Amino acid sequence: MARRFNNIAFVASTAPDAQSALEALQNRYAHVPPDEADVIVALGGDGLMLQTLHTFMGTAKPIYGMNKGTVGFLMNDFREDDLFERLEAAERSVVHPLLMVAWDVHGVAHTARAINEVAMFRQTYQAAKLRVSVDNQVRIPELIADGILVGTPAGSTAYNLSVGGPILPLNATLLTLTPISAFRPRRWRGALLPDYAKIQIEILEAENRPVSAVADHTEFRNVSRVDVSMDRSVDLVMLHDPGHSLDERILREQFGY
Repeated sequence: MARRFNNIAFVASTAPDAQSALEALQNRYAHVPPDEADVIVALGGDGLMLQTLHTFMGTAKPIYGMNKGTVGFLMNDFREDDLFERLEAAERSVVHPLLMVAWDVHGVAHTARAINEVAMFRQTYQAAKLRVSVDNQVRIPELIADGILVGTPAGSTAYNLSVGGPILPLNATLLTLTPISAFRPRRWRGALLPDYAKIQIEILEAENRPVSAVADHTEFRNVSRVDVSMDRSVDLVMLHDPGHSLDERILREQFGY
């Protein structure tokens, strides 16, 4: 019977454990350069998984991660044995990134994509002042806060959860809009938006209260406006062992284990 995956490429973080695992697997299994592979095996933690997804964004290559990091929420358990059998049995999780377009105070546009979240942060001791619009309708004329983030279902258990945002099932057609340490409106805890929403954040007093915009690990400083929407033209495929899918892990997080 034909296999789904025949050509494996390995990538790894620079951590010693990940490098040792890389050497062991490369000695055991035939492998090819990433551009010739039909599956990428990533060895490291969640940061390495996000980096790998960004590196191969637009190629539709599935990523199978094995944990050689700390938390490993997005990763499978590491084992040297039966790699091809695990790949054949793996279940697919497909997510779409957020597209961020950020204009700086000089009017220059910067573009980046995020798998987890797009966040805006104050750059100084002064709180940011933000105007929040959804689909060109102002929803909050002035939010005074340390910042705000737009999170995907895949990213809802990451920074979004840490600042009090809700956990979303992976197949939820929603985005989180979550404030970071809101001062005014004091009682606003965020919103759930349909994933086709177009979100606009205007930075008020941008010169005196500078704000940076971050799409996962890509940062632009001194921004004046940020537009965020889901980019459905890009499919990102992660592979997980049966019973350990991203849906299951997100569900476990909702019940606190």
